[in-house]
Amino acid sequence: MTGNSTGARGILFDVDGTLVDSNYLHTVAWWQAFRRMDHDVPMSEVHRAIGMGGDKLVGHLLGEDRDKDQDAELDDTHGAIFSAWWPSLRSFDGARDLLLACADKDLTVVLASSASESELKVMRGVIDADSAIAAATSSADAEESKPSPDILASALDSSSLTAEDTVFVGDSVWDVKAAAELGIPTIGLLCGGTSEAELRDAGAEEIFDGPRDLLDKLDQSLIGRLASHPAPQAEQ
Repeated sequence: MTGNSTGARGILFDVDGTLVDSNYLHTVAWWQAFRRMDHDVPMSEVHRAIGMGGDKLVGHLLGEDRDKDQDAELDDTHGAIFSAWWPSLRSFDGARDLLLACADKDLTVVLASSASESELKVMRGVIDADSAIAAATSSADAEESKPSPDILASALDSSSLTAEDTVFVGDSVWDVKAAAELGIPTIGLLCGGTSEAELRDAGAEEIFDGPRDLLDKLDQSLIGRLASHPAPQAEQ
């Protein structure tokens, strides 16, 4: 839902690398999955692709001339390896408080994740802010993964939000590019391991170190300005 205003204002949050410190675990899990199927992909290249959906990531790293019959097995292997680290997952400092603060400003808080449903359930438990979360998406809610904007469009639809009344918070260039396709302004966080220069080049309007830094400066951020404006009238 990216058209007429509904009167609601909200914040879409990516989860992996934005609220939960998981990007480097995903990197190692993908690296091991590739190695098990005789693909030697440097970890630095894997990390730069984190934020894409698994289907897009495999094609991006292995190219169009790969054996595409391996794609599903690579994705499943990554998921199995990553699941071994679920008990070790931690949210970033300030993640829970940031979501609660956004909800306290009468903003609709939506998790716009392309993680699997099982992974998202684990990460929601790690964040521990369900009272603030109005809706959440997983990979099951989109036909195409990031950098396609499908998951963000689904997040808007699930919460009756429109792009013009929304801000997106993410940590990867793929997050920023997906949001740009829908005209959603993006706040980039550095905690996922992507540089400020790369996020700004992709189109991020503001940059913060992580959830705590954004929370500390919330009123001066895009989120604070969105919350301070009078709520738009819903179209009849």
